Amino acid sequence: MKTGRHRKLGLTDETVVDMYKNMLLARKLDERAWLLNRAGKIDFVISCQGHEGAHAGASFALQPGRDYLFPYYRDFGLVLHFGMTPAEVMYANFGKPLDPSSGGRQMPGHFGKKASNIVTGSSPVTTQVPHAAGVALAGKMNGESFVTFASFGEGSSNQGDFHEGLNFAGVHKLPVIFMCQNNRYAISVPSHKQLACEQVSQRGSGYGMPGITVDGSDVLAVYEVMQQAVERALNGEGPTLIEVMVQRLTAHSSDDNDRKYRPSDDFEEFSRKDPVTMFRDELREAGILSDDLEASINEELDVIVDEATDLAEAAPDADEETLYDFVYEEKGATS
Repeated sequence: MKTGRHRKLGLTDETVVDMYKNMLLARKLDERAWLLNRAGKIDFVISCQGHEGAHAGASFALQPGRDYLFPYYRDFGLVLHFGMTPAEVMYANFGKPLDPSSGGRQMPGHFGKKASNIVTGSSPVTTQVPHAAGVALAGKMNGESFVTFASFGEGSSNQGDFHEGLNFAGVHKLPVIFMCQNNRYAISVPSHKQLACEQVSQRGSGYGMPGITVDGSDVLAVYEVMQQAVERALNGEGPTLIEVMVQRLTAHSSDDNDRKYRPSDDFEEFSRKDPVTMFRDELREAGILSDDLEASINEELDVIVDEATDLAEAAPDADEETLYDFVYEEKGATS
């Protein structure tokens, strides 16, 4: 463990504690969602566990309020840092109309919040990649200075949207960062059955951009490559493809049984690469995270998660009369 390496990246002790809190809050919200699902209170969970280091490293290199986020369904830490509240995450889990992503009309994980520059995603995977390229082009044409950031899984890199989006961004040298979170299983298909190349990052060179692979369990390593990619984008040097190797600590979703297709030694390896535990240990070794501070953080976040759960569970359900809103054209409505 490299004690104090965050300072070489220009990060203060307070900032890395905030990064740890972001990761831990994402984990606690995710764990609560699983409990609620098993209790029959929410229908579906798609987990962020094992991806939190990539989320914190990426989001803290970006600038909320300036940059635009195009997340995928595991990106709890990213959307929390950009301004989505824990209660709003829970409103989506419960399908309540206070959900800013879709008013409770979409599955959990389809994040969107206009006020926070979180651009709404859709169920077909990878559509956010060309969208991020398009918004980056609009910003460039308008003379604005911001970065767009698109996140997706490695299975998505085999879709046409991925290749079209990267090609377009490369041709026009757009200020966009593409981050592939490679957890080695596109639901149930291992990487060696998905990819003819060794790493997704190798595809970047074909589209005129750097391709970088980094350990996604190492939050500061992710932050470092993200920081460089942001500088490239803002300096007019074009896009970057970053592949973060992460561990999916759960099944693909609450409707999946990964014991059917993952070998048993996977679970032992993944548990050793838990990014939350790894970063906690690093902060302890650096003398930043004491027993008292850790206890205080856990207590604070437990209260936040409890309050978010209570708010969402108690929130009114949607009125039945709104069932067909935004589905069919209304008589007399103008386009």
